[in-house]
Amino acid sequence: MPAAVPATQSPAPATPPASAPASAPPVTARPGIGAGLPGATPVGSLPPVVDHGPRTGNKVALTFDADMTDAMRRQLRSGAVRSYANLKIIDLLERERVPATFFLTGMWVEQYPALTRRLAANPRFELANHTYGHLAFTPDCYGLPRVPEREMTADVARTFDLVAGYGGRQTRYFRFPGLCHDRKALAALAPLGLTVVDGDVVSGDPFAKSWRPVVRAALTGVRPGSVIILHVTEANAPMTDEALPHILAGLAERGLEPAPLSEVLGQG
Repeated sequence: MPAAVPATQSPAPATPPASAPASAPPVTARPGIGAGLPGATPVGSLPPVVDHGPRTGNKVALTFDADMTDAMRRQLRSGAVRSYANLKIIDLLERERVPATFFLTGMWVEQYPALTRRLAANPRFELANHTYGHLAFTPDCYGLPRVPEREMTADVARTFDLVAGYGGRQTRYFRFPGLCHDRKALAALAPLGLTVVDGDVVSGDPFAKSWRPVVRAALTGVRPGSVIILHVTEANAPMTDEALPHILAGLAERGLEPAPLSEVLGQG
């Protein structure tokens, strides 16, 4: 079983603060729909929060958050940014046959359906949940607008439903924006039977100006069972594709091997 540890917060969010979007349409959570998937937990129980897997063996998990907000979508449509999908990262992972787990926001999936199909088609990639529109689930979460408490369950259920439509290696893993959560937020997700995954290695890639600090942060303190947090959002994490080859080389030098998150947590 994965080791449950207190949540830690990343130094900065990959998503700029934005005005809260209009309420999402009502979504009926379907408890038990993820039964048997990695990360599935008893419906109605407080979700466990994990930072890493067992400190045995040599496996680590590369996890990539795919953020998208209303503000980011407006930037795309206006042409202010080119893309929030870093294809170079995916190309490299595919070319080198590297396993990875992608925490997808529902808005990102809607923006990039073809790319989501590509991720789902790769047997080395796992798909996980990062909320619908990257809203905060607690107050004072890096300036992110907050999802109303009454909408928390539906927000996450909606994203699971969106991602499930693409098939592939589905999971019941979930990551809060900014890693910000409290007991109220966890209780809101109890009907969904999931596992909350934070991480013990924060790369700091959002808005990095150079790839070197990202590599240093990703390799400092990495150990067997580590869960490394990276981003696949090109405009908000522009150095990640340059850092990734060096991260992979550094892991190999340390005798560590990337594996799907479910395997690292002992649930694969």
